[in-house]
Amino acid sequence: MKKLQLLTIALLLSGITFAQNVPIDFESGGNGADWTWTTFENTDNPPVEIIENPFKIGINTSNTIAKFTARVDGNPWAGCESMHGSDIGDYKIESTNSTITIMVYKSVKSDVGIKLVTSSGWSKGELKVANTKINEWEELKFDFSTVDHENMTYDQMVIFMDFNARSEETVNYFDNLTIGGRTANLEKIIGSTFNVYPNPTNGVINVTSNLGSSISKLTLSQIDGTIVLEQTETIDKMDVSALAQGVYLLQAHTAKGIITRKITIQ
Repeated sequence: MKKLQLLTIALLLSGITFAQNVPIDFESGGNGADWTWTTFENTDNPPVEIIENPFKIGINTSNTIAKFTARVDGNPWAGCESMHGSDIGDYKIESTNSTITIMVYKSVKSDVGIKLVTSSGWSKGELKVANTKINEWEELKFDFSTVDHENMTYDQMVIFMDFNARSEETVNYFDNLTIGGRTANLEKIIGSTFNVYPNPTNGVINVTSNLGSSISKLTLSQIDGTIVLEQTETIDKMDVSALAQGVYLLQAHTAKGIITRKITIQ
């Protein structure tokens, strides 16, 4: 017997639009890997590299990450930025999504900066948080509730991985960037087959995987993390015909973590 719970509180909130494409996880089928990352103020501006995670330990065992090389003679504020008008999408910072998190792996302790920018190039400037660990993954949290955003809509994110006057070149890695605390807990199980089709859809989505009975629950959430559908018995399909058009996150819950796929309802 299929157990399906439609959370009415989520439907009451469905008029609130969150269009940001998060989490930025650099995985196939996820966000970030095929974005246009532009580097700046970094001498010859080596590109951001999307690579296999060489440090699958600690809090980040995901498969794919981003690599940023900070040149020794680059400016302290050398960094990378997503493309306006696409990539991360349009979003506003409100009380429900004011925390931005990012996982970093660095060989030096220095400030990491994140700056939000509007389509016109307007920004309140970057927030900076220093990593406290070296040569291991660490999650940094940026509290953007401390900034008066003046109801502006952002469409670009700028990341400064080593905001520091450098005496040597540094190689920095980042992954799993989220907007809003609820999406910060998303985990990935790499190496498992987990397919969702048809996608886009306007009716029933089918789920195939090699995880079998290890999936305990399927959830469907809005991009901001608000759960709108939940199933605990039927794990091979989900009826989404009653939901509004848009982009959602389908999550398969297992004992080892959560596998996430982005789906579009038309």
